[in-house]
This record gives sequence, C-alpha cells and structure tokens, in this order.
Amino acid sequence: GKNEYDLLVIGGGSGGLACAKEAAQFGRKVAVLDYVEPSPQGTKWGLGGTCVNVGCIPKKLMHQAALLGSALKDAQHYGWNIAQPVHHTWSVMAQAVQNYVKSLNWGHRVQLQDKKVKYFNMKGTFSDPHTIRGLTKAGKETIITAENIVIATGGRPKYPTHVTGALEYGITSDDLFWLKESPGKTLTPFVFNVSLECAGFLTGIGLDTTVMMRSIPLRGFDQQMASLVTEHMESYGTKFLKRCFPTKVEKLENNRLQVTWKNPDLGTEETDSFDTVMWAVGRAPDTGTLNLEKVGVKTNSETGKIIVDASEATSVPHIYAIGDITEGRPELTPTAIAAGKLLSRRLFGQSSELMDYDNVPTTVFTPLEYGCVGLSEEAAVQCYGSDNIEVYHAYYKPLEFTVAERDATQCYMKMVCLRESEQRILGLHFIGPNAGEVIQGFALGIKCHATYPQLMKTIGIHPTCAEEITKLHITKRSGLDATVTGC
Repeated sequence: GKNEYDLLVIGGGSGGLACAKEAAQFGRKVAVLDYVEPSPQGTKWGLGGTCVNVGCIPKKLMHQAALLGSALKDAQHYGWNIAQPVHHTWSVMAQAVQNYVKSLNWGHRVQLQDKKVKYFNMKGTFSDPHTIRGLTKAGKETIITAENIVIATGGRPKYPTHVTGALEYGITSDDLFWLKESPGKTLTPFVFNVSLECAGFLTGIGLDTTVMMRSIPLRGFDQQMASLVTEHMESYGTKFLKRCFPTKVEKLENNRLQVTWKNPDLGTEETDSFDTVMWAVGRAPDTGTLNLEKVGVKTNSETGKIIVDASEATSVPHIYAIGDITEGRPELTPTAIAAGKLLSRRLFGQSSELMDYDNVPTTVFTPLEYGCVGLSEEAAVQCYGSDNIEVYHAYYKPLEFTVAERDATQCYMKMVCLRESEQRILGLHFIGPNAGEVIQGFALGIKCHATYPQLMKTIGIHPTCAEEITKLHITKRSGLDATVTGC
C-alpha cells in the first residue's frame, strides 16, 4: 500500500529538523520522530538535539559568563569601579541558560507545527525498510510508514567503562549544562574539545578545575595551536595532569569523589578528591534501538557510524543518514544543517547539489579561542610533503589587552600554504579573542582557493585582531612529526 509520509526523519537535532522543514517547503508530507533517552545520571531535555540542549548553545553561553568575569578584571584598568571580591552564582547562570534552551525547544515545536510537519515524541525502531515502530515513554506503539527515511540521531557521550566507578559517580557534558547547583571542584579526564571548553569556563567562573590528559590535546587539530591553547589555560588557572590516566573513582563518606590515577612515566599512583568528575572520552553514535541490521543499513564495525556515499545515501535505497551519525563527516551543527537541506532539495526539489565537506571552519571556545579552517600543519605535510609546504605565522597583541595589561603570549596565527608559485592556502589557524568571528570571514576566501599573495593584498580593518592575518611573515618548518593522516 501507499506509504503514509513522503519523508520520515528519525532524530530531532539540527540536521534532522533542517531536513524535515526543507522537505515541507516542497509541499511534501513530512514527519519527525525524536526521543531523548535520559543520561545515566537521569538528565533529559526537549526537542533540538545535542547543539541546542547539551552542546553549542549552553556551552557558548557559559563561555560568555567566563569572559564577562575576565572583563570585570579588565574594567578596573579602564576606570570602572568594581566592588571586590567579585562572586559568581552558578544557579543564576544555569537557570538563565536552561530557560533559554527551553525556549528553543518550544520554538522548534512551533516551527514544525507551522510547516505542517508531524512531530512524534517516540523512540523509533525499523520493522522493515519503509516502516518504523514508534514507542512512547508510556509504552504506546505507533506504526509509521514512509517513502524515504533519514537517520539523524547523532551521538551521546561515552563513559570509560574500564575505570571502576566511572559510570556510577561520573557525569558527562549531557549533565553539566543542566546542573542546578555548582559542580564545585571538578576533574575532567581526557582532552577532547568539550573537556577543554568546559574546563575553561569552569575556571573562568572561579571553580577549581583540573584536566587530566593521557596523550595529546585536541586530537585532529593542529598540534602547535593545541599546545598554545593548553599553555594559556594553565596560565589562566586550569590545572593539568599530563601523561596520566584514571583507574578508579570512589565515593567518600562526605559525598566527595576520590579519584585514583597513574602516571606511567613516573611509575606513580596518586589520588585526590573532587566534587564532580566529568568524563570527556568522545561520543558514540546513537543507534542502539534502530535495529539497522534488520534492514541492512551498513555501519563501520569500529566506530558504529553509518556508512554513506556523497549523496548521504546508506546501503539501503531510500534510507539516508546525516550529521554526527555518519562515518567520516565533521561533527558540527552547520554541516548537518546544510547536508539536511541539500538532501531534501535533491529528493524533492529537482536539485543535484551535493554537500561539500572540504574547508569547513570551526572554533574551540576555550578562554583564548582557537579558530581554524582547512588543513592542520601535520595533515598538510602528510598530504603534500614537508618540502612542498610553506608556513606563514605571527604572534600579536590585541589592542584590548594593552591597557588591561593582559598576557598575549599565546595570541598567535599561522597560514599553511603550498610552496608552488601561486601559494594556495591549505589551512588558516588563529588563537585570540573572537576567533570564531575572525575565521568565519576568512573561510570564504579559503573556500574560494585563496592564495597567500591575494591575502597580502587584502586591506585589514584597523585596529582589529583579524587585521594581523593580512600582515603575516614567513618562517620555515623542519623536523615536523606528521602523524595525522587523511587529506
């Protein structure tokens, strides 16, 4: 018989919602199925996915809270009389952030209704390639059939199950943003983006914060830049336990958490107590209940992510996947949104345009922000060879730092170029205030295959940090350990 919907999207995050709303623009009958499984600590939230509820939005707002704390210190140098000591109240910040997130949840529901997209608050499981069995929290079942199905369920934080007590006593970023009371003295083991970002704003609002990292920080990013980010965080007040890994978490009688860790270089075992342990060991694709094997959707056996082609198609005709759930795609909200829109246009709008995943800009919102677009220096060397790469770089001091006498030691930028005649820019990296805003502007040039001479002809806006990129000078690299693969 005829399927009930032209398109069913499983997952109400940024990519899924964009895909559904775009399809509705073409007059198609569309449905979205979304369900949030509570975290192991019981945290749950509404429609909108990771970015809205436990990612980009609350993270950036709490990062802003920390920046305001730094601005209060600077303000005194500019003539403002700030009563001392300055105190931050977590519950006030958290309530304001959570209220805003809830307004976004409601806004997404209203938008779906306005565009006549049916919303099911249900957990979905494939019964056959065109049929989804939806189950509500109360156990009510609904059968939904669709001509096309898009999987956009994203990922959830992983726990280090090999660490005793990790699951029982630790939290993840899924929980941190919804805490009503301050996390207090916090340990965040493992150094992914979210661990450094959270550690940064926790330090910025005055909390005792420690990062434990076993190997390198910000894996996959340019390592020179990553080192500068962590150096600044240390000077900013965040503590680092380097070359260490946790082995056990125990709850003490006073409800604090005692963490035991090892340092293999020194052959030592140490302990300390914390109020909160927040794990940041990466994210796993949220496919547990989908029953993908039954319908033949192929996944990567190592990562669990869905394998898709350039058109976001899976191994099963009419079943597609977008966003963090897909293998080899950047885990970024804007790419998921763009991919979702383009997919709907190809399905229903007679378009043939594919998503271009090259040269996607991004920013790590640490206290001193790090923005980048294109290849890291390691990846450029791996792809083209060290003899074919030229690196232009500069340290600089933001004008805003001068009167306030702030340390600008780690304010740095570099441009990785091909050494051939036109010197095409392969990667641009920037550490400093408002890095995201700076890189966003230059990303268009990189996308259009800008060259070093073209950038040098660009007139900077004076006096800005971004202006400094137009005044880079040359240095040569030697002996780079190019361990990153993939171009």
